[in-house]
Amino acid sequence: METFFELEFEIVQVLAVVLIVAMAVRRVRLPYTVALVGAGLVLAVRGGMHLELTPGLVLGLFVPPLIFEAAFHLQLKDLKADLAPIVAMAVPGVLLSTGIIAGVLVLAGVLPLPAALIFGALISATDPVAVVATFRSVGAPKRLLTLVEGESLFNDGTAVVIFHIMVVLALEGTLNPVEGLVEFLRVSVGGLIIGGVLGYAVAKLIEQIDDYLIEVTLTTILAYGSYILAEHYHFSGVLAVVLAGLVNGNIGPRGMTPSTKIVLFTVWEYIAFLANSFIFILLGISVEWEQLLKFLVPSLIAVGAVLGGRFLVVYALAGVVRLFRQKLPSRYLLVMSWGGLRGAISLALVLSLPAAIDNRPQLLAMTFAVVLFTILVQAVSISGLLSWLGLTQGSKQPIEYERIQGQLLAIRSANSYLDRLYREGALIPTAYSTVKAELSAREDQVSGQIEELLASQPDLRDQIVSLARIEALRAERTALDELAREGILSEETLLELQTELDEAIYEGGAQNQHA
Repeated sequence: METFFELEFEIVQVLAVVLIVAMAVRRVRLPYTVALVGAGLVLAVRGGMHLELTPGLVLGLFVPPLIFEAAFHLQLKDLKADLAPIVAMAVPGVLLSTGIIAGVLVLAGVLPLPAALIFGALISATDPVAVVATFRSVGAPKRLLTLVEGESLFNDGTAVVIFHIMVVLALEGTLNPVEGLVEFLRVSVGGLIIGGVLGYAVAKLIEQIDDYLIEVTLTTILAYGSYILAEHYHFSGVLAVVLAGLVNGNIGPRGMTPSTKIVLFTVWEYIAFLANSFIFILLGISVEWEQLLKFLVPSLIAVGAVLGGRFLVVYALAGVVRLFRQKLPSRYLLVMSWGGLRGAISLALVLSLPAAIDNRPQLLAMTFAVVLFTILVQAVSISGLLSWLGLTQGSKQPIEYERIQGQLLAIRSANSYLDRLYREGALIPTAYSTVKAELSAREDQVSGQIEELLASQPDLRDQIVSLARIEALRAERTALDELAREGILSEETLLELQTELDEAIYEGGAQNQHA
């Protein structure tokens, strides 16, 4: 019983640190996850904490809700629009990255080939948590956000599968390429099937229920259940959770009331917040400085290999996806290369290595070094890179405008919901007409407040018009992609028109940035 209370006390301590860090980062321009790692490093120096990262804790407890929450919010239409580059980065990209990193380490004399392949596989899984949070805070383009987040969701599963194949190679000393490919397909497809079936089944069940407590419980069971079931049958639990979240998130909310959606999204946002917080705090606590110093040179070479490999893979595959009539702007490629952070999956995989694996202590030190570098250096600098490239929305809109605009959007959403209820016969005409009139009056009042504010602030009006113009240009670009897929535009014409639009978008963003 005493041990239980000690564990409970340490968890409360971690939560207290999370609270303090969350409040502090509101006042300083520092990514939340970076601050958490720093807090973990301080706790490690202070000592007295017995909590530590274990593969079971990361993969079994923290990863399923993190992946599910991210996939749940990802729209299939956005994913479909850039499916070619996402799949290219998530499958052949991981294979290429594994080979490049392993090759550099072998040539540099850092590791023998089997151990180098293991490291290349486990370190190829990207973790965009800190990067995505920064993207949202500075208003980065939605397409760039989808590319980074979509790649991360799917390359996690690919990296895990390749990692296990490489471990078998290291232990048994043989690898049949055909058997390896068959095993990869079996594990991946099996996980996707389980996730897709369970996600669809739970989505259909949610359509029949109008109780947010039950619906939250169902999605929680789905997140953990899809992972456990897939792993039980030796399939990819990570890919099962990805597809379960995607399918459920795009079908399930259709039948939910607005209140249920708010509760569901809030609960999952909180669960993901807790999972991320514990992972990055425990990362800082678990760093073994003696091992890092002992393997300092190999670790620095590993950091260079991972960075170089990432740039090579991103730019090489960008040329390949042109064959699918999809062009990635050069600024996106630079952000995707520098924003390829490593995190929870890589740590969980290296911690799960059997003791019989040669060079295990060195692999641990190198992985921690790469993860720390990507979080403490790349995550901190990504905001400045976005700003330098003109990929932010510029100065934030005044709080008063945001408040009024939020009111207007909420009223219009309520109007649409009221119309739907009336069409479905859920409201009597008297109730509908009365509330409709009240909403219309409020909408006119709020619209008037916006016009008064914009009239008093011409610069704000110009900024909003500029942003609207950029969004219209992006819509034109999306339409060009659709026309090319339908065969209406040739590849040469598509690239020419896309280049013109990209230049217009860049100029508009740069003007807005310096407005």
